[in-house]
Amino acid sequence: MSLMPSDEVALLNDGRYKNFIANLERVLKQFEYSSEWADLITNLVKVKKTIESYPKFLSIPKRITLSKRLAQCLHPALPSGVHLKTLEVYETIFRMIGKRNLQRDIIIYSCGLFPLLPAAALPVKPVLLTLYETYFLPLDEALNPILTGFLLGLFPALEEGADYYDRIYALLDNLSNRIDKFYFYTCIWSATNLVAAARHSALTFILNHFDKRKTMEDQLYLMGSSVETMVSAVCICLQDREQSLVQRSILDFLLVCLPMHNKQLTKIDLMKIIMVALHVLLKRDMSLNRRIYAWFLGTEQSPLDNTTQQQQNINEIHSSTTSLAVTNDPFDSSSYFIQYTKENLIQSLLHALETISSN
Repeated sequence: MSLMPSDEVALLNDGRYKNFIANLERVLKQFEYSSEWADLITNLVKVKKTIESYPKFLSIPKRITLSKRLAQCLHPALPSGVHLKTLEVYETIFRMIGKRNLQRDIIIYSCGLFPLLPAAALPVKPVLLTLYETYFLPLDEALNPILTGFLLGLFPALEEGADYYDRIYALLDNLSNRIDKFYFYTCIWSATNLVAAARHSALTFILNHFDKRKTMEDQLYLMGSSVETMVSAVCICLQDREQSLVQRSILDFLLVCLPMHNKQLTKIDLMKIIMVALHVLLKRDMSLNRRIYAWFLGTEQSPLDNTTQQQQNINEIHSSTTSLAVTNDPFDSSSYFIQYTKENLIQSLLHALETISSN
Protein backbone atom coordinates (compact mmCIF):
# COMPACT_ATOMS: atom_id res chain seq x y z
CA MET A 1 0.00 0.00 0.00
CA SER A 2 1.34 3.42 -0.94
CA LEU A 3 2.05 5.88 1.87
CA MET A 4 1.73 8.83 -0.51
CA PRO A 5 -1.30 11.14 -0.19
CA SER A 6 -4.10 10.18 -2.56
CA ASP A 7 -3.89 13.46 -4.48
CA GLU A 8 -0.18 12.90 -5.06
CA VAL A 9 -0.74 9.32 -6.24
CA ALA A 10 -3.10 10.71 -8.87
CA LEU A 11 -0.42 13.17 -10.00
CA LEU A 12 1.97 10.34 -10.84
CA ASN A 13 0.06 9.87 -14.09
CA ASP A 14 0.78 13.48 -15.06
CA GLY A 15 3.80 13.82 -17.35
CA ARG A 16 4.72 17.28 -16.07
CA TYR A 17 4.65 16.07 -12.46
CA LYS A 18 6.98 13.24 -13.43
CA ASN A 19 9.32 15.86 -14.87
CA PHE A 20 8.98 17.83 -11.62
CA ILE A 21 10.09 14.75 -9.65
CA ALA A 22 13.02 14.05 -11.96
CA ASN A 23 14.27 17.65 -12.02
CA LEU A 24 13.98 18.13 -8.27
CA GLU A 25 15.68 14.81 -7.62
CA ARG A 26 18.57 15.82 -9.89
CA VAL A 27 19.01 19.17 -8.14
CA LEU A 28 18.87 17.62 -4.67
CA LYS A 29 21.52 15.11 -5.71
CA GLN A 30 23.95 17.99 -6.29
CA PHE A 31 24.01 18.76 -2.56
CA GLU A 32 26.01 15.58 -2.07
CA TYR A 33 28.88 17.11 -4.02
CA SER A 34 28.90 20.51 -2.30
CA SER A 35 32.26 21.26 -0.71
CA GLU A 36 31.89 24.98 0.07
CA TRP A 37 29.08 27.15 1.36
CA ALA A 38 28.96 28.96 -1.99
CA ASP A 39 27.98 25.63 -3.57
CA LEU A 40 25.06 25.42 -1.16
CA ILE A 41 23.74 28.82 -2.23
CA THR A 42 24.00 27.79 -5.88
CA ASN A 43 22.08 24.59 -5.19
CA LEU A 44 19.44 26.41 -3.14
CA VAL A 45 18.85 28.81 -6.03
CA LYS A 46 18.35 25.81 -8.33
CA VAL A 47 15.89 24.21 -5.89
CA LYS A 48 13.90 27.43 -5.69
CA LYS A 49 13.78 27.82 -9.48
CA THR A 50 12.78 24.19 -9.94
CA ILE A 51 9.86 24.49 -7.53
CA GLU A 52 8.75 27.79 -9.08
CA SER A 53 8.78 26.17 -12.52
CA TYR A 54 5.81 24.02 -11.56
CA PRO A 55 3.36 26.47 -9.94
CA LYS A 56 0.25 24.43 -10.71
CA PHE A 57 1.29 21.58 -8.39
CA LEU A 58 0.39 22.08 -4.73
CA SER A 59 2.26 18.98 -3.63
CA ILE A 60 6.07 19.05 -3.60
CA PRO A 61 7.71 15.68 -4.39
CA LYS A 62 10.73 14.29 -2.54
CA ARG A 63 9.70 16.19 0.60
CA ILE A 64 11.74 14.12 3.05
CA THR A 65 14.99 14.55 1.11
CA LEU A 66 14.19 18.21 0.46
CA SER A 67 13.56 18.93 4.14
CA LYS A 68 16.80 17.19 5.12
CA ARG A 69 18.83 19.30 2.69
CA LEU A 70 17.17 22.50 3.86
CA ALA A 71 17.78 21.58 7.50
CA GLN A 72 21.46 20.96 6.74
CA CYS A 73 21.68 24.41 5.17
CA LEU A 74 20.48 25.95 8.44
CA HIS A 75 23.40 24.55 10.44
CA PRO A 76 24.64 27.25 12.88
CA ALA A 77 28.21 26.99 11.54
CA LEU A 78 27.14 28.15 8.09
CA PRO A 79 27.12 31.89 7.23
CA SER A 80 23.95 33.95 7.38
CA GLY A 81 23.86 34.20 3.59
CA VAL A 82 23.17 30.46 3.35
CA HIS A 83 20.51 30.74 6.06
CA LEU A 84 18.74 33.58 4.25
CA LYS A 85 18.76 31.75 0.93
CA THR A 86 17.39 28.64 2.67
CA LEU A 87 14.56 30.66 4.21
CA GLU A 88 13.73 31.94 0.72
CA VAL A 89 13.23 28.34 -0.37
CA TYR A 90 11.02 27.63 2.64
CA GLU A 91 8.93 30.71 1.84
CA THR A 92 8.55 29.58 -1.76
CA ILE A 93 7.42 26.13 -0.65
CA PHE A 94 4.90 27.41 1.91
CA ARG A 95 3.48 29.97 -0.50
CA MET A 96 3.04 27.46 -3.30
CA ILE A 97 1.62 24.47 -1.40
CA GLY A 98 -1.00 26.48 0.49
CA LYS A 99 -2.41 26.17 4.00
CA ARG A 100 -3.99 22.73 3.61
CA ASN A 101 -0.82 21.00 2.43
CA LEU A 102 1.31 22.87 4.94
CA GLN A 103 -0.92 21.47 7.70
CA ARG A 104 -0.22 18.02 6.30
CA ASP A 105 3.55 18.50 5.97
CA ILE A 106 4.25 20.81 8.92
CA ILE A 107 6.20 18.14 10.83
CA ILE A 108 8.48 17.52 7.85
CA TYR A 109 9.40 21.15 7.27
CA SER A 110 9.49 22.45 10.84
CA CYS A 111 12.25 20.17 12.16
CA GLY A 112 14.92 22.16 10.33
CA LEU A 113 13.52 25.58 11.17
CA PHE A 114 13.03 25.42 14.93
CA PRO A 115 16.70 25.24 16.04
CA LEU A 116 17.62 28.32 13.98
CA LEU A 117 16.27 31.36 15.87
CA PRO A 118 18.40 31.18 19.07
CA ALA A 119 21.62 30.91 17.05
CA ALA A 120 20.61 33.05 14.07
CA ALA A 121 22.52 36.16 13.02
CA LEU A 122 20.73 39.50 13.34
CA PRO A 123 19.71 39.77 9.65
CA VAL A 124 18.21 36.27 9.71
CA LYS A 125 15.89 36.65 12.70
CA PRO A 126 13.28 39.00 11.19
CA VAL A 127 13.04 36.84 8.06
CA LEU A 128 12.43 33.71 10.13
CA LEU A 129 9.89 35.49 12.36
CA THR A 130 8.03 36.72 9.29
CA LEU A 131 7.89 33.13 8.06
CA TYR A 132 6.38 32.03 11.38
CA GLU A 133 3.91 34.91 11.49
CA THR A 134 2.79 34.53 7.88
CA TYR A 135 2.56 30.77 7.49
CA PHE A 136 2.62 29.08 10.91
CA LEU A 137 0.26 31.17 13.03
CA PRO A 138 -2.73 30.81 10.64
CA LEU A 139 -2.52 27.02 11.09
CA ASP A 140 -3.98 27.44 14.60
CA GLU A 141 -4.50 24.05 16.29
CA ALA A 142 -2.92 22.22 13.36
CA LEU A 143 0.30 23.32 15.11
CA ASN A 144 -0.45 21.01 18.05
CA PRO A 145 1.78 18.13 16.88
CA ILE A 146 4.82 20.40 16.67
CA LEU A 147 3.97 22.93 19.39
CA THR A 148 6.57 21.81 21.95
CA GLY A 149 9.28 22.01 19.29
CA PHE A 150 8.00 25.42 18.20
CA LEU A 151 8.23 26.71 21.77
CA LEU A 152 11.73 25.28 22.09
CA GLY A 153 12.65 27.30 19.03
CA LEU A 154 11.26 30.52 20.54
CA PHE A 155 11.94 30.57 24.29
CA PRO A 156 15.77 30.29 24.13
CA ALA A 157 15.74 33.40 21.90
CA LEU A 158 13.44 35.32 24.26
CA GLU A 159 15.94 37.36 26.26
CA GLU A 160 14.76 40.63 27.75
CA GLY A 161 16.56 43.56 26.13
CA ALA A 162 17.69 41.47 23.17
CA ASP A 163 16.83 42.27 19.58
CA TYR A 164 13.33 41.26 18.53
CA TYR A 165 12.30 40.46 22.13
CA ASP A 166 8.97 42.24 21.71
CA ARG A 167 8.27 40.56 18.40
CA ILE A 168 8.99 37.06 19.74
CA TYR A 169 6.89 37.77 22.84
CA ALA A 170 4.00 38.97 20.66
CA LEU A 171 4.33 35.82 18.57
CA LEU A 172 4.03 33.67 21.69
CA ASP A 173 1.02 35.67 22.88
CA ASN A 174 -0.62 35.30 19.49
CA LEU A 175 0.11 31.59 19.53
CA SER A 176 -1.45 31.15 22.98
CA ASN A 177 -4.65 32.80 21.78
CA ARG A 178 -5.00 30.41 18.83
CA ILE A 179 -4.54 27.14 20.71
CA ASP A 180 -6.32 25.52 23.65
CA LYS A 181 -4.71 27.13 26.71
CA PHE A 182 -4.43 23.91 28.69
CA TYR A 183 -2.56 22.27 25.82
CA PHE A 184 -0.43 25.38 25.23
CA TYR A 185 0.82 25.50 28.82
CA THR A 186 1.31 21.72 28.90
CA CYS A 187 3.72 22.19 26.02
CA ILE A 188 5.47 25.03 27.86
CA TRP A 189 6.05 22.74 30.85
CA SER A 190 7.25 19.99 28.49
CA ALA A 191 9.69 22.43 26.89
CA THR A 192 10.88 23.46 30.35
CA ASN A 193 11.48 19.81 31.14
CA LEU A 194 13.48 19.16 28.00
CA VAL A 195 15.83 22.10 27.40
CA ALA A 196 17.66 24.15 30.02
CA ALA A 197 18.03 27.17 27.71
CA ALA A 198 14.25 27.54 27.51
CA ARG A 199 13.53 27.47 31.25
CA HIS A 200 14.00 31.03 32.43
CA SER A 201 12.10 32.63 29.56
CA ALA A 202 9.32 30.05 29.82
CA LEU A 203 8.88 30.62 33.55
CA THR A 204 8.92 34.38 33.08
CA PHE A 205 6.23 34.03 30.42
CA ILE A 206 4.05 31.97 32.77
CA LEU A 207 4.48 34.40 35.67
CA ASN A 208 3.69 37.38 33.45
CA HIS A 209 0.43 35.71 32.44
CA PHE A 210 -0.75 35.07 35.99
CA ASP A 211 -3.69 37.43 36.52
CA LYS A 212 -3.41 38.90 40.00
CA ARG A 213 -7.12 39.74 39.97
CA LYS A 214 -8.05 36.06 39.81
CA THR A 215 -7.38 33.03 41.97
CA MET A 216 -5.31 30.12 40.74
CA GLU A 217 -8.50 28.08 40.58
CA ASP A 218 -9.67 30.43 37.82
CA GLN A 219 -6.37 30.02 35.95
CA LEU A 220 -5.77 26.29 36.12
CA TYR A 221 -4.67 26.32 32.48
CA LEU A 222 -1.33 27.73 33.72
CA MET A 223 -0.66 24.27 35.16
CA GLY A 224 -1.43 22.62 31.82
CA SER A 225 -3.51 19.51 31.32
CA SER A 226 -0.87 17.21 32.87
CA VAL A 227 -0.08 17.97 36.50
CA GLU A 228 2.57 15.26 36.37
CA THR A 229 4.41 17.13 33.60
CA MET A 230 4.21 20.40 35.53
CA VAL A 231 5.45 18.84 38.79
CA SER A 232 8.33 17.19 36.94
CA ALA A 233 9.26 20.54 35.37
CA VAL A 234 9.06 22.31 38.74
CA CYS A 235 11.43 19.75 40.29
CA ILE A 236 13.86 19.95 37.37
CA CYS A 237 13.94 23.75 37.60
CA LEU A 238 14.56 23.60 41.35
CA GLN A 239 17.49 21.27 40.69
CA ASP A 240 19.00 23.48 37.97
CA ARG A 241 22.09 24.56 39.91
CA GLU A 242 23.67 26.05 36.81
CA GLN A 243 20.95 28.71 36.51
CA SER A 244 20.08 30.57 39.70
CA LEU A 245 17.56 32.69 37.80
CA VAL A 246 15.65 29.53 36.93
CA GLN A 247 15.59 28.45 40.57
CA ARG A 248 14.40 31.89 41.65
CA SER A 249 11.72 32.00 38.99
CA ILE A 250 10.29 28.58 39.85
CA LEU A 251 10.20 29.52 43.53
CA ASP A 252 8.37 32.71 42.57
CA PHE A 253 5.90 30.52 40.68
CA LEU A 254 5.32 28.44 43.82
CA LEU A 255 4.93 31.57 45.95
CA VAL A 256 2.54 33.31 43.60
CA CYS A 257 0.61 30.48 41.96
CA LEU A 258 0.88 27.50 44.30
CA PRO A 259 1.17 28.67 47.92
CA MET A 260 0.92 25.92 50.52
CA HIS A 261 -2.73 26.58 51.31
CA ASN A 262 -3.83 26.08 47.70
CA LYS A 263 -5.46 22.76 46.85
CA GLN A 264 -4.38 22.28 43.23
CA LEU A 265 -1.65 19.75 44.07
CA THR A 266 -2.08 16.33 45.61
CA LYS A 267 -0.22 15.57 48.82
CA ILE A 268 2.18 13.30 46.96
CA ASP A 269 3.01 15.94 44.34
CA LEU A 270 3.48 18.60 47.01
CA MET A 271 5.85 16.33 48.93
CA LYS A 272 7.92 15.75 45.79
CA ILE A 273 8.38 19.49 45.36
CA ILE A 274 9.12 20.06 49.06
CA MET A 275 11.84 17.38 49.05
CA VAL A 276 13.59 18.99 46.10
CA ALA A 277 13.18 22.46 47.63
CA LEU A 278 14.91 21.25 50.80
CA HIS A 279 17.96 20.31 48.76
CA VAL A 280 18.05 23.88 47.39
CA LEU A 281 18.60 25.12 50.95
CA LEU A 282 21.97 23.35 50.93
CA LYS A 283 23.15 25.78 48.26
CA ARG A 284 23.09 28.52 50.93
CA ASP A 285 21.92 31.14 48.48
CA MET A 286 20.05 33.75 50.50
CA SER A 287 17.82 34.84 47.62
CA LEU A 288 16.68 31.22 47.17
CA ASN A 289 16.38 30.48 50.88
CA ARG A 290 14.30 33.62 51.39
CA ARG A 291 11.82 32.40 48.80
CA ILE A 292 11.63 28.89 50.24
CA TYR A 293 11.01 30.22 53.76
CA ALA A 294 8.37 32.57 52.39
CA TRP A 295 6.67 29.60 50.70
CA PHE A 296 6.79 27.54 53.90
CA LEU A 297 5.64 30.38 56.16
CA GLY A 298 3.13 32.01 53.84
CA THR A 299 4.82 35.40 54.16
CA GLU A 300 4.50 37.99 51.40
CA GLN A 301 8.21 38.09 50.59
CA SER A 302 8.70 40.08 47.37
CA PRO A 303 11.65 39.01 45.22
CA LEU A 304 14.20 41.78 44.96
CA ASP A 305 16.50 40.49 42.27
CA ASN A 306 14.32 39.38 39.40
CA THR A 307 14.00 40.69 35.87
CA THR A 308 12.15 43.99 35.62
CA GLN A 309 8.83 42.92 34.12
CA GLN A 310 8.58 39.78 36.21
CA GLN A 311 9.51 41.72 39.34
CA GLN A 312 6.78 44.30 38.72
CA ASN A 313 4.17 41.62 38.16
CA ILE A 314 5.09 39.64 41.25
CA ASN A 315 5.34 42.73 43.43
CA GLU A 316 1.84 43.72 42.30
CA ILE A 317 0.59 40.22 42.98
CA HIS A 318 2.10 40.13 46.46
CA SER A 319 0.81 43.58 47.35
CA SER A 320 -2.72 42.96 46.11
CA THR A 321 -3.30 39.33 47.05
CA THR A 322 -5.54 39.16 50.08
CA SER A 323 -6.41 35.50 49.67
CA LEU A 324 -3.29 34.49 51.58
CA ALA A 325 -4.75 35.96 54.73
CA VAL A 326 -1.26 36.20 56.22
CA THR A 327 1.25 38.94 56.92
CA ASN A 328 4.89 39.17 57.89
CA ASP A 329 3.86 39.05 61.53
CA PRO A 330 5.74 36.16 63.25
CA PHE A 331 2.60 34.85 64.95
CA ASP A 332 0.67 34.73 61.69
CA SER A 333 3.59 33.06 59.93
CA SER A 334 3.79 30.48 62.69
CA SER A 335 0.07 29.79 62.46
CA TYR A 336 0.29 29.44 58.70
CA PHE A 337 3.22 27.04 59.00
CA ILE A 338 1.43 24.86 61.53
CA GLN A 339 -1.81 24.79 59.58
CA TYR A 340 -0.56 24.29 56.03
CA THR A 341 3.13 23.35 55.95
CA LYS A 342 4.23 21.44 59.04
CA GLU A 343 2.64 18.06 58.31
CA ASN A 344 3.71 18.05 54.66
CA LEU A 345 7.25 19.07 55.61
CA ILE A 346 7.53 16.33 58.25
CA GLN A 347 6.22 13.70 55.85
CA SER A 348 8.67 14.87 53.19
CA LEU A 349 11.61 14.67 55.59
CA LEU A 350 10.57 11.20 56.77
CA HIS A 351 10.30 10.01 53.19
CA ALA A 352 13.72 11.47 52.39
CA LEU A 353 15.25 9.67 55.40
CA GLU A 354 13.59 6.40 54.41
CA THR A 355 14.98 6.76 50.91
CA ILE A 356 18.49 7.33 52.29
CA SER A 357 18.17 4.33 54.62
CA SER A 358 16.99 2.04 51.83
CA ASN A 359 19.99 3.01 49.73
